[in-house]
Amino acid sequence: MPALAFSVDAAMAPLAPPSGGYWDRSLPTPDLFSGVPQPTSTDTWTPSRSNVLYKVDCWGAPYFSVNPSGNVTVRPHGVKTMDHQEIDLLKVVKKASDSKTYGGLDLQLPLIICFPDVLKDRLESLQTAFNYAVKSLNYASHYQGVYPVKCNQDRFLVEDIVKFGSSFRFGLEAGSKPELLLAMSCLCKGSSESLLICNGFKDVEYISLALIARKLSLNTVIVLEQEEELDSVIDISIKLGVRPVVGVRAKLRTKHSGHFGSTSGEKGKFGLTTTQILRVVKKLYQCGMLDCFQLLHFHIGSQIPSTGLLADGVGEAAQIYCELVRLGASMKFIDIGGGLGIDYDGSKSPNSDVSVAYTLEEYASAVVQAVKFVCDRNSVKHPIICSESGRALVSHHSVLIFEAVSSSKYSVPTMSSFDIQHFIEQLPDDAHSDYNNLSESALRGDYESCLAYADQLKQRCVEKFKDGSLDIEQLAATDGLCDLVAKEIGVSNPVNTYHVNLSVFTSVPDFWGIGQVFPILPIHRLDERPTKRGVLSDLTCDSDGKIDKFIGGESSLPLHELEGENMKYYLGMFLGGAYQEALGGVHNLFGGPSVVRVAQSDGPFGFAVTRAVPGPSCSDVLRSMQHEPEIMFQTLKLRIEEFVHDEGGLITGGIAQSFNNMPYLTVGSSCGLTAANGNNGYYYCSDEDFAGGSDAVAGDDEPWSYVCA
Repeated sequence: MPALAFSVDAAMAPLAPPSGGYWDRSLPTPDLFSGVPQPTSTDTWTPSRSNVLYKVDCWGAPYFSVNPSGNVTVRPHGVKTMDHQEIDLLKVVKKASDSKTYGGLDLQLPLIICFPDVLKDRLESLQTAFNYAVKSLNYASHYQGVYPVKCNQDRFLVEDIVKFGSSFRFGLEAGSKPELLLAMSCLCKGSSESLLICNGFKDVEYISLALIARKLSLNTVIVLEQEEELDSVIDISIKLGVRPVVGVRAKLRTKHSGHFGSTSGEKGKFGLTTTQILRVVKKLYQCGMLDCFQLLHFHIGSQIPSTGLLADGVGEAAQIYCELVRLGASMKFIDIGGGLGIDYDGSKSPNSDVSVAYTLEEYASAVVQAVKFVCDRNSVKHPIICSESGRALVSHHSVLIFEAVSSSKYSVPTMSSFDIQHFIEQLPDDAHSDYNNLSESALRGDYESCLAYADQLKQRCVEKFKDGSLDIEQLAATDGLCDLVAKEIGVSNPVNTYHVNLSVFTSVPDFWGIGQVFPILPIHRLDERPTKRGVLSDLTCDSDGKIDKFIGGESSLPLHELEGENMKYYLGMFLGGAYQEALGGVHNLFGGPSVVRVAQSDGPFGFAVTRAVPGPSCSDVLRSMQHEPEIMFQTLKLRIEEFVHDEGGLITGGIAQSFNNMPYLTVGSSCGLTAANGNNGYYYCSDEDFAGGSDAVAGDDEPWSYVCA
């Protein structure tokens, strides 16, 4: 890049320092931002370079990659995925969003794409890791996990987990009465050995439901979070005539010091101290129910960063387990809780809240080895190991897709020497010294002082504008001159704001609430060099509605220049399958995104959309806040009849349509695909289908309401 120069001609001589006559100095080339690769004469951009730039292999393997066309693909079966089974995300988005006229599903973005095949692979990978650890370490029992439904209570996800995990007795964990009801219902179709773990604070109704589940031959365990819950368990079990299975959640001394470790340690939110556990043992013994005490549970926090911390906590809990066996409890299970983390940024760091320094296999080995060592030392039979892994199971299975609809960057206005001279002549007397200091600093090459004087000049002119002695044109000229100085010195902000069709509060609440970062990148055009840096600004009227922190500690994201009006720019947020959908609210009444479930399909088709659901309409989100859309519409209709001649019902129809549309921005489709009709709710996409209809625009159909079976 050639050296920058800032020149003011001889017209400025009266205000320039005597030695120079006028400002004419070459400034040094500013350092280029390392995050946006700069071209050289022989530089050719490739998809593999985008793969490295966005660290896809670091956080996304083995489920996400970049194909030779520059699109992000999903490998639904993980390492077992064959090349022809990869699913191109852009093709899925086109199939979902294109008009039905062109074979699409006419769904509006933002869009969540769920991949049950990925969920199945995660479940099998976790089970395989523990099975290997059990076998290789000669552990004399087995592992059977449970899924904590608080992570994502979506019906189809929970049903899939029960179905996929039935062969290895995978169960569910509930923390509230609604979660318990859905877990009871789903597990009726699961293995009879699958555990139903009942956590959380419990009232009489919760305990009654759990005991009824036991009576229905579901393998239910009531985990005491507070000592007083035991009295209700004893009383209600006697009334219902059912023998309960009871566990306790122990407050360990081992503490996870990271952001997610606030529930760990002696002062954690949940659990019983050793003194309280001893009182539980005593009370159960006095009631002749000590044989009902069968499970020990603990949780040292989500995203456990290292196996060292994990082994320390598991070892402490295993010692408590052995002591309970010594005291006469009929112990069978040790539940290590959640904590199995995922690597959001691909750094493999043990010192980060968004990364972990271990694999699934290393995690399982650390757990099994720690339990075995303590139990062998105490000559105690090896317990069944249970874990409540949620984040690690479901984070990868869904991708949030949204559009960048525009971008903006403050551009430095062009100022000729005449413009600058006119600006100087109009400056108030006390602002002339600021300009002289600015000019002298530039001549000396003292650019730090140059910026300071530019800022001082701006502030003085702002004050003059406030008291009415400077007009708005002069104020704008001041801004232009100061920004021009910053640009020439090389410190102007190169970051653009990309406006995205999304609500951060609804779809990425963990970013807003706890600063959680997720991998975000364009899902296409990765065969092109990203020439811009950008932050993402959402549709809400809230200043917090932006994403300005990205993986790798970056404050902006490499992005591409937005193209023509009808050309879409799609971004994907990955690893957000846990918590985001459950926590999202209706800030600004935006509501949730549309959702499609996509299965890998062999043969001539790349994938099948097995279920498609449009996002909530304006009416839906209004009802969620106790408004009544039908009455609202009638009120507006009467108002129209009173004040407007609505020939043809154009205005009335427009309002009715708005009640039925999604709250997000409505933008036309950029590509049409040919759907295979008559396939019992299954929609297919092949390379041939994808080739046509690139300029299609969404039709004027009525609001889409069909739900695939």
